[in-house]
Amino acid sequence: MFIEERHRQILEKLKKRGRISVEEIQTEFDISSDSARRDLRILEQKNMLKRTHGGAVPIQNFDIYPNKKRTIKTTVENLEVYQNYTKIAETAAGYIEKDDVIYLTNSSIGFLMLNYLPRSFEYTVVVNSATLADELKNHDNLSVYITGGKMRMNSSTSIVDNMAVEFVSHMSFDKAFITCNGISYEFGVSAGTEETAVFQRAVIHNSDRKILLAPLQKIGQKAFIRVCGTDVFTDIITDSELDTEEILKLSDQGIKIIKC
Repeated sequence: MFIEERHRQILEKLKKRGRISVEEIQTEFDISSDSARRDLRILEQKNMLKRTHGGAVPIQNFDIYPNKKRTIKTTVENLEVYQNYTKIAETAAGYIEKDDVIYLTNSSIGFLMLNYLPRSFEYTVVVNSATLADELKNHDNLSVYITGGKMRMNSSTSIVDNMAVEFVSHMSFDKAFITCNGISYEFGVSAGTEETAVFQRAVIHNSDRKILLAPLQKIGQKAFIRVCGTDVFTDIITDSELDTEEILKLSDQGIKIIKC
């Protein structure tokens, strides 16, 4: 097999699985570990993937406004959401305690957290998504607030305009579960639109414990608008296999890094 064909197949498998390991490449193509790592290095230099400790993940693509035909449900049900998102969602839900007031992120991970939200005690959830609010109506132990404002007419059904910012500015959160389009030690946490960034700043400002949910695919990435520095977060929940310079720098800031 020519190296170009092997590279094409590696990228196809990566797209389907959401990640690929050096060991998998060795086994499937009957090559050495050094050759597998060299393949990944070449593909990264061509900006076709991002290498990780022991493998690679796809390059993160940022959609400022998601496709209307793609819903959060269909995203979660398909391979667009990777296995590590589920692990992060489950770990994050374990932080919730009785009588907490939490902000639940409007994202794929936020939707996945619905499967793990505690049912045995009462607490309050604030969301800025009509889709999340609709799903939460079946949780009898919750008090649910949805921000006012204009709903985005796309798959996210998010509400992040000035009215939404005003709404959350009058609230105090015990815990805020925040996601982002990118996280970089130097650039900070970033979002795809200014509206989202302003809304997230308001939530973060009014939260006692600020928990960033950072899947491997977002680490080291920079989106359009900077939300805040990484040092404002008390906790970052990320992937267990992640061992990059970015995470080491974040740890040096005194942020609690939880690998799941």
